[in-house]
Amino acid sequence: MADDISTFSAGARTLHDQVARLDEAAEALEALRDAYTGEEPLDSGLQRLAETAARAIPDADAVTVSVVTASRPRTVAATDASLIEVDEKQYRAGRGPCFQSARSLRPVRAVVGQHLDEWPEFEAAAARVGMCAYLSVPVVLPSSATAEGEHIGMLNIYSHAEAAFDPFDEGLMRLFTTAASATITSAHRWQRSQERMNHLEQALLSRAVIDQAKGVLMAVHSCTADEAFKMLVEQSQRDNVKLRDVAKNLLDSVTGQG
Repeated sequence: MADDISTFSAGARTLHDQVARLDEAAEALEALRDAYTGEEPLDSGLQRLAETAARAIPDADAVTVSVVTASRPRTVAATDASLIEVDEKQYRAGRGPCFQSARSLRPVRAVVGQHLDEWPEFEAAAARVGMCAYLSVPVVLPSSATAEGEHIGMLNIYSHAEAAFDPFDEGLMRLFTTAASATITSAHRWQRSQERMNHLEQALLSRAVIDQAKGVLMAVHSCTADEAFKMLVEQSQRDNVKLRDVAKNLLDSVTGQG
């Protein structure tokens, strides 16, 4: 009977601890959501996410965020800059727990010292900075009606404690991967929007310069707008120079800036 009570009490404490940790993670995510503007560079958004995740996981001494690129992953956020090199060692070697997480699309926990033959580069780098446990959780863009799920990054958690990170921590980090996915996709949309705006601005500037150059030619040669434009195009083709640059050079010569 006493053993049953002891077991029940231990189970109740464990449940209470898990609920408390879940509440803390929920509060951290709410704070992250409230702070997110949706109009910020990728690195800034993920840096705040890394800092929030580090506070939400009790055994986390540091968090880095990796983003998958066309060539290889890159670390875009880190709560401890010394750990960027540990990530980089994995990228350069093409192996390590973060790569296993990326390939399997499942969380991968590693205890430093137990994978010397499998991941020697990661093991040596992690040991140098005094890290004993590591958890990598993949960030996957959810599938849609027109596209399959896409692996876009990893959340990497480091701890000085060898016993750090349990299945419950893995579950909590899945919540943060959802936030990371939203941050990455929103940042990409923001970046594409900024690029389109920049292209439009350049196009408008180019149009203004070309129109001014046409006006100069119309005044000098008493020609029509179409004829002036044809002159600029012919000069552009003859000199193999962009039309906007031909127009700018003409204006500079007229104003004495050339």
